[in-house]
Amino acid sequence: MQIRNGKPPGSGRLARTGVELSREGRVRLAWMDFYGRGHNVARTCRHFGISRQTFYRWQRRYDPYDLTTLEGRSHCPRRRRRPTWSLFLEGKVLGLRLQFPRWGKDKLAVLLRRQQLQVSISMVGRILTQLQRQGRLVEAPRAGVPGSRRALRSRPYAVRKPKQYAVFAPGDLVEVDTLDVRPVPGVVFKQFTARDVVSRWDVLQAHTRATAQSATQFLETLQHRMPFPIRAVQVDGGSEFAAEFEQACQQRGLHLFVLPPRSPKLNGAVERANRTHTEEFYQITACSLEMKKLNRELRQWEKIYNTVRPHQALGYLTPQQFLRQNSTPRKE
Repeated sequence: MQIRNGKPPGSGRLARTGVELSREGRVRLAWMDFYGRGHNVARTCRHFGISRQTFYRWQRRYDPYDLTTLEGRSHCPRRRRRPTWSLFLEGKVLGLRLQFPRWGKDKLAVLLRRQQLQVSISMVGRILTQLQRQGRLVEAPRAGVPGSRRALRSRPYAVRKPKQYAVFAPGDLVEVDTLDVRPVPGVVFKQFTARDVVSRWDVLQAHTRATAQSATQFLETLQHRMPFPIRAVQVDGGSEFAAEFEQACQQRGLHLFVLPPRSPKLNGAVERANRTHTEEFYQITACSLEMKKLNRELRQWEKIYNTVRPHQALGYLTPQQFLRQNSTPRKE
């Protein structure tokens, strides 16, 4: 912009008319004054570093008798979409989200349809967005719960999973892992997590420490709670999955597969399970610090996870529904 006598072009007209323009409006007025002094459009655009499309758009809008036409306009739509849902439905969505803070619009839509409420996933998403804008729904904070990884040791029974080992039916492969849980500073305990890779059925149990003895106890719990026989178990190279645990798998006739070092992606199903249980249970639940009470709370969450929570990987069925609809015979 050219400056003369320390004042931008057009400032005299503004003073005479008494119109108050914003900084952007004064800049556009300078464009029009420069053009009005006999300069063509090309030179005006080069002088101010703007495109011709921009200049022509404001030239069409410009009225020399009404300098406020150089001010920007709101881009908000004239007619805004009105909510089409009822207060009853809004309350239902809010209640379910408060009950299950980590479940998104797709899972909540499945739960609402189970209650004979016909609602689309996008509508549930719009309701959640409005509730957040109104401050009625506050997202639970996210904080990671670190896990531990150990090096691979020599194993007398465990082997790497053979490439030809096929997984067809529930129980063909159950991935097991441990999770370090730190509910409060200075308190650390271990959660054993097992996930069947076909049905996504999970079994959870907390212990004060991750030892071979506690892992063996979890193996007994796992066989008792899985609603189908287990054929093979896959673990990482942690010491808790050696010695007594390895002997227990051998005595029960279970295949025991151990991962190579630094390969958590090969146990991806249970790794994802640990994240889910961290976000949907530990981060939003004031869990007990006493193991018996905590395991009762975990058992309740395990029941919700396996029988209530819709799973996107299962077509929004629960593991229980998936098992009922897919009774595929095991292939040897």
